[in-house]
Amino acid sequence: MKYFIRLTLLIFLISCSKVPITGRRQLNTLPESQLMAMSLSEYKSFLSENEAVSSSGSDDAAMVKRVGNKIAVAVESYLKKHGQGKRVKDFSWEFNLVKDETINAWCMPGGKVVFYTGILPITQDEKGLAVVMCHEIAHAIARHGNERMSQGLALQGGGIALSVALSDKPQMTQALFQQAYGFGSQVGMLKYSRMHETESDKMGLVFMAVASYDPREAPKFWERMAAKGGQKPPEFLSTHPHDDTRIKGLNEFMPEALKHYKPS
Repeated sequence: MKYFIRLTLLIFLISCSKVPITGRRQLNTLPESQLMAMSLSEYKSFLSENEAVSSSGSDDAAMVKRVGNKIAVAVESYLKKHGQGKRVKDFSWEFNLVKDETINAWCMPGGKVVFYTGILPITQDEKGLAVVMCHEIAHAIARHGNERMSQGLALQGGGIALSVALSDKPQMTQALFQQAYGFGSQVGMLKYSRMHETESDKMGLVFMAVASYDPREAPKFWERMAAKGGQKPPEFLSTHPHDDTRIKGLNEFMPEALKHYKPS
């Protein structure tokens, strides 16, 4: 029994890590390397089934790639400087814009990002795009999807290992992955919690700042998003904190984010 307890404690200590910027301790029960492999496969599949906008013929698509690459470089530098470089060690960044009027954007493990054309009228410009880009990248770096998928496997798969789930229950596992990272036909079963959203808000502000985007643009974007919601909020807003709560939280954390801001 003592050996089992010690072994369990050892596994917990090995698996437990701190989220960058917020310092929250999290337990990632799934191998991130396997999630990245799934990410690559799912990303290719998604792009084959959806119309990606060519960056050579679209200023918007070119902007998505330009902003994404700029933020990726800044974020990697920041994480390495603060001893968190392992979080992006095996990332292979990719940024695409797809033709879809849904108000949405997401980032998979490994830095696989998609923006939907439907969100562009709300981002409006490069600064607004950077707000959403940093927020979604923060979800991936904080490994929120790992936490959500771990919960999903525990609830629906009886806590089986990811490798076993992929072999024995591939359709369930694929559905869980899509739900955990916010894309696919059945988005909604495993939402980001408000805690995850607030955490990504804070991380996103810092990521904006280190990439030389003014983090004070973030509350402005969420004000526009709130105005767009009306009686039925878009999917992008459905699980986010109340608009006033979110904007208040962003402004409260703003002094910390501005410490990292150096206009280019």
